[in-house]
Amino acid sequence: MPAAPHFPPAADLVTPKRALISLSDKTGLIEAAQALVAAGVELLSTGGTKAALQKANIAVKDVADVTGFPEMMDGRVKTLHPKVHGALLAYRDAPEHAQALKDHDIQPIDIVWIDLYPFEATIAAGGTFEAAIENVDIGGPAMIRSSAKNHPYVSVCVDKAGMDDVLAALKDTGTTSLALRKSLAARAFARTASYDAAVSTWFAGQLGDAYPERKTIGATRLQTMRYGENPHQSAAFYKTGEDRPGVATAKQLQGKELSYNNVADTDAAIELASEFDPAASAACVIVKHANPCGVATGPDLLTAYKRALECDPVSAFGGIVALNRKLDKATAEKIVEVFTEVVVAPDVDEDAIAVFAAKKNLRLLITGSLPDPLAGGQVFRSVAGGMLVQSRDTARITAADLKVVTKRQPTPAEIEDMLFAFTIAKHVKSNAIVYAKDGRTAGIGAGQMNRRDSARIARLRAQEAAEGLGLTESLAKGSACASEAFFPFPDGLLEAAAAGATAIIQPGGSMGDQAVIDAADAAGLAMVFTGVRVFRH
Repeated sequence: MPAAPHFPPAADLVTPKRALISLSDKTGLIEAAQALVAAGVELLSTGGTKAALQKANIAVKDVADVTGFPEMMDGRVKTLHPKVHGALLAYRDAPEHAQALKDHDIQPIDIVWIDLYPFEATIAAGGTFEAAIENVDIGGPAMIRSSAKNHPYVSVCVDKAGMDDVLAALKDTGTTSLALRKSLAARAFARTASYDAAVSTWFAGQLGDAYPERKTIGATRLQTMRYGENPHQSAAFYKTGEDRPGVATAKQLQGKELSYNNVADTDAAIELASEFDPAASAACVIVKHANPCGVATGPDLLTAYKRALECDPVSAFGGIVALNRKLDKATAEKIVEVFTEVVVAPDVDEDAIAVFAAKKNLRLLITGSLPDPLAGGQVFRSVAGGMLVQSRDTARITAADLKVVTKRQPTPAEIEDMLFAFTIAKHVKSNAIVYAKDGRTAGIGAGQMNRRDSARIARLRAQEAAEGLGLTESLAKGSACASEAFFPFPDGLLEAAAAGATAIIQPGGSMGDQAVIDAADAAGLAMVFTGVRVFRH
């Protein structure tokens, strides 16, 4: 490991004399360049950036004139030269560095503004393998890292925001401070790390390697939050490069900033809403504390929302509402009757926006489209000292997948209810029990340590919902019961039967399957196995 040369520490303030600029996105280039020239800074550049500056009649020197070598190999080699990197890496106060600069006629570079080739945009647009490789920047990251390493003297900018900070400092004092240069260096190293993460992740994907030996994740901060799950925890929200509609890519039309818990709950809500094809039926999902408390379909959103709310109006208070169709005025007017934290939908009409405008704190998010529940991808979970990575749960059970294991065959209506209930159970924290009938949840039991207790809680919810509607029979009467994992013992199934369920859907596969089947037969239930478990911890 090379040691830094011994010399007195650099002065806090640096008066920049030269800047090197190379941009793919030239937004703000001309104004910034004019400000630099006005501050007495000489400009160096290459290629398209140099051409844009010259077109604006801004004095700029070609890097090739500095290095003595022309761009070559289709522009692949232009800044990888000692007269560039020496100008960036030299310690100005180190005698041996100063002598090397003099001996080799190298003039220091004090400001660097580089935004890298648009690799992420290329792959997001579906570019070919060859196009992606051509957009892997080499010289840019090298210059950024050289500049960031030598932050005692060099200000490195990887975006317009960084350049704006430098220009503000020059306007104020004509200098850059060490604190500013350190901040810029930290952002620069983060940018090159994120860039390399995008390249390595893409390349592993091209090889079909979902779990490479080294896993890197690049993310951009969207928001620093007031706190995390609890007020004593700090938190921030980051966007990764995943091209999936959802809370991270949604447009917030109104309301307070999303909280940590809002983000988690909204993600759970829109992911479940996406399970229902908007062309087939309207669907509404109400989520509270990451679990659905009411889910329903209907011919329109208003009907679907009313039916979902009826499932558990107590838990819906302060919840998240997700819709699978464009939000309309009538549905918006009904939603605002109940205190709601977030409403998320693929789109919204102007009349609905006007309704929500009266509720300043209600957050309204538009995703543009629904996430594809069958699309792949990966999900992550942190653990102490590491993280777990797995593929997204894309399981989709159809009637053809069901194996009837009881003497009684399920009716067509029961099959429909079972599939609906099992779809929802996939999005409920384990252990999960869902009662459903006629395209609506009747009761949901979530997150219990045993399946019997989840069945009891779901039964209680169904009874309370019926009482709230003035009904004498539980909503679970005649319902289908879904369990996201097998029943290890008959007790959970018997609870479902006592709740009024007539059909059971579960994965099967327990050593106690036969005892559970016998209990179902004795109770006159129809039961099917899916062969697929959909745990959600």
